[in-house]
Amino acid sequence: MARRTPRRPQPPTPCPCGGPEAYASCCGRLHRGDATAPTAEALMRSRYSAFAHRDTAYLLRTWHPHTRPATLDLDATTRWTALEILATTEGTAFHTTGTVTFRAHYRTTTGPGTLHENSTFTRHKGEWVYENGITLP
Repeated sequence: MARRTPRRPQPPTPCPCGGPEAYASCCGRLHRGDATAPTAEALMRSRYSAFAHRDTAYLLRTWHPHTRPATLDLDATTRWTALEILATTEGTAFHTTGTVTFRAHYRTTTGPGTLHENSTFTRHKGEWVYENGITLP
């Protein structure tokens, strides 16, 4: 009878948002609905992670109903590789609006790319939601 080699525990999956916690305890808990984003920046990070995990349900759920599209089709060939938060204004527990300027790096079949955007967030029914964004050069 062959001996089985014990399985080594797998290291936690890093969170795509770049935070220090593992995905499950960082953006994963927001995606599962176990918590809501406490700030506009936290929502931005969780939405980036949702793009990385192709979680369209979360993206639509955290989009303001006045600007949310009816459907969202994500490109299966896009692999999100890094997020840089460049600036934030307001967006804390004491605010009702906030902005986050970021660069999201990705790779497609045609090569690497960057999305540079200033996103506006607002509170809707007490929770942070994405309202719109302006693409920057």
